Amino acid sequence: MARAEGPERHPRTVLITGCSSGIGLHLAVKLAQDPQQRYHVIATMRDLGKKEKLEAAAGEALGQTLTVAQMDVCSEDSMSACLSNTEGRSLDVLVNNAGLGIVGPLEGLNMADIRKVFETNFFGAVQLIKAVLPSMKQRRRGHIVVVSSVMGLQGVVFNDVYSASKFALEGFCESLAVQLLQFNIFVSLVEPGPVNTDFEAKLVAQVSKADFPHTDPDTLSYFLDVYLPASKDIFQTLGQSPEDVAQAIAQVIGSAQPSLRYQTNALYTPLTALKYADPSGDLSVHTFYRLLFRCQPLFRFSLCCLRCLSGNCLRPRVTPM
Repeated sequence: MARAEGPERHPRTVLITGCSSGIGLHLAVKLAQDPQQRYHVIATMRDLGKKEKLEAAAGEALGQTLTVAQMDVCSEDSMSACLSNTEGRSLDVLVNNAGLGIVGPLEGLNMADIRKVFETNFFGAVQLIKAVLPSMKQRRRGHIVVVSSVMGLQGVVFNDVYSASKFALEGFCESLAVQLLQFNIFVSLVEPGPVNTDFEAKLVAQVSKADFPHTDPDTLSYFLDVYLPASKDIFQTLGQSPEDVAQAIAQVIGSAQPSLRYQTNALYTPLTALKYADPSGDLSVHTFYRLLFRCQPLFRFSLCCLRCLSGNCLRPRVTPM
């Protein structure tokens, strides 16, 4: 199903959440500085005290094709206030990018932190989509882009809660996409693998020093001595820059006929493919177990092979699934 016929309205209004840093910041700047001036960007963040980096990167686009606004996706009042103050603009594209990470042994995680991840990653996105849908349906056009993760396709050890929040997003969007086609509204899930951002670095630094109470010694040792070093290797080998992911999302937004799913990192595809090769799940579970806990030299050798390949034929790109 293609977009509605007729001339494209310029510029398209794009609202992006989580723009104080990382993917959101780079995407907002990229769209606002589009040479063809196809977009007006409303770049939102929870804390406007962190807007300086975005404003500096936006340059002359600030106040012209880019507007900075406050929005906390966990606050309905904040969301309503932002949406009601869009200078009469009709929202064409919504990019749900705001998110929280959490990693560690489940027994050592605080339930309040677990709920906060779901409030941001899942309920925040659902609430915002719910708020913009009536207008999009009325105009019978729109594009909802959700920054998911490959962890929404394949669970990863010690990322149980984060993966669960992304799995929930995947199911929600897959279901919603069917009915919205009737209104010429497209839903796209963008699924990055590891992304090298300041947020990720700070998260790893924090968990490396955390106590994780109520966790048995064996599990804690697996996490600190096996998972964290392996995670560092994965990020060094498979990690993309936020600029790379922003470029991929910009391509999705500019697509004439957006697909439901896009993986931004082709190097990660073999790891997610294991799940679909065996519907029982045994192949992926036992393969990851053996690589991580029983065959670490093979695990590192596999990463070295991917690192070599990444310099040649398997450069990261957007690939519709």
